[in-house]
Amino acid sequence: MASGERIGEVTHYFDRIGVAVLKLTQTLKAGDTVHFLGRHTDFEQAVASMEVEHKAVAEAPGGSEVAVKVMQRVRPGDSLFRP
Repeated sequence: MASGERIGEVTHYFDRIGVAVLKLTQTLKAGDTVHFLGRHTDFEQAVASMEVEHKAVAEAPGGSEVAVKVMQRVRPGDSLFRP
């Protein structure tokens, strides 16, 4: 069970490179800790770096799509929370 606010959702996952594409509803910053939660997913990690359209960014606003390196497999539809 996730605590905190829901800030987005996984839309894609690239298995070979371990990168998730997130559709954000709230602002996300590099260094934030996030919680991925889904039917088969449940882990927290710090956001080390993010990219928007293949350019590194320190912050991404709600409404944007951002690529984030993830430690474990995630699945489209998994929710993203800020603990």
